[in-house]
Amino acid sequence: MFKAIPNKEQIESLLGEIAMEAWNELVQFVESNYEFDPVWEEGGKYGVWEVKYRRSGRTLCAFYVKEGQFTALVIFGKAERQKFELLQNEFSLEIIELYSNTRQYHDGKWLWINVSDMSLVEDIKRLITIKKKPKKMRN
Repeated sequence: MFKAIPNKEQIESLLGEIAMEAWNELVQFVESNYEFDPVWEEGGKYGVWEVKYRRSGRTLCAFYVKEGQFTALVIFGKAERQKFELLQNEFSLEIIELYSNTRQYHDGKWLWINVSDMSLVEDIKRLITIKKKPKKMRN
């Protein structure tokens, strides 16, 4: 069983200041726009720590903390894939290529996005909003 939720200082010491800015932005976005509980666990082979945002057995997204960066995981089922494909020209080339090169599984596309700075944060927010509309959009 997982022992302790890391504090902000522990996360920042692993991520570094630049990646921490992106981390704070995405965590604040999810926590202020969705009513999903953060579930912390050891990151296993994907990182030191993992936080999944879950409700009623469903996961909105997950973040894996590692040295100098974190990885955002957003899983798209059929409906989300169709929405993304209609809107894909609004995303950065990096996200479009990642989506195109991601294997299609029976349960959808698992988009693993490495984040070391702010460059993909807005794209990740939009991917999350495709997955589920926010309860209310706040900045």
